Amino acid sequence: MNADLRDFLARLACTVAMTLVPVVLIAFLSMPLSLGHHPGEPLLDAGAPAAHMT
Repeated sequence: MNADLRDFLARLACTVAMTLVPVVLIAFLSMPLSLGHHPGEPLLDAGAPAAHMT
């Protein structure tokens, strides 16, 4: 592989990674906050009677 091409691809990969990391972090850290729970957790039924824990 040509050295110039290798340098270009390395810079391109770093640029793509530096662009995607903040997007992924914001999306996956703010989603549970906006939903009120983590995706995949069962929803709490507000009308259900309180469970006895003993």
